[in-house]
Amino acid sequence: MDSDRDISSDHEDGNERKTNISDHEDAGNERKTNISRHMSESSIAATEDEDDDAERKIDLGPQFTLKEQLEKDKDDESLRKWKEQLLGSIDMSSVGETLEPEVKFLSLAIKSEGREDMILPVPETGNPNGLWFTLKEGCRYRLMFTFQVNHNIVSGLKYTNTVWKTGLKVDSTKEMIGTFSPQAEPYTHEMPEDTTPSGLFARGTYSARTKFVDDDKKSYLDINYTFDIRKDWL
Repeated sequence: MDSDRDISSDHEDGNERKTNISDHEDAGNERKTNISRHMSESSIAATEDEDDDAERKIDLGPQFTLKEQLEKDKDDESLRKWKEQLLGSIDMSSVGETLEPEVKFLSLAIKSEGREDMILPVPETGNPNGLWFTLKEGCRYRLMFTFQVNHNIVSGLKYTNTVWKTGLKVDSTKEMIGTFSPQAEPYTHEMPEDTTPSGLFARGTYSARTKFVDDDKKSYLDINYTFDIRKDWL
């Protein structure tokens, strides 16, 4: 009888152990379900946040004239040095007290090895009349812009250029140029080297649109023009 009780007790202990294992598995499954649910919800939230970020406009706070910016925190040594580094040897008498920067593009130069630079004046108003320039097929070239900044700092100046041929878009370029403080001397910015297409179907007349905008989406130049790619330079 004692033996029977021992067997029965052992059997019951086994059932208890099975129950404990089963409870542990259930708890584990519940944790897995919770983790899975948490990950799923996090993924959805991340997607929503990304969508919000794409549409959200950053509030940069109130604008200040350059003189006001220089006066702010003038007792902070580190900020003063940073502003001096950014502005350089600026003539404060020529800064003015205008909130908006003025960026004026003076010329576009097309540089190609073995040839004199092709200097193209930028029209102050409207678009260039007729054919603006001609490039040789298969040639390597660089674009260089000359521009002047007045009144205030221009932040995040960007270049965009779109090219069409017979109504079809054939090229699109975007490049960050940088942030610039006002100064008496013009700035120059040289683009990376590029190569014109070559071959019979590459030759002909192209139309293009060039824009320069800043971080606030303010446009400083927006021109439409035409140019040719030919078998040889003119």
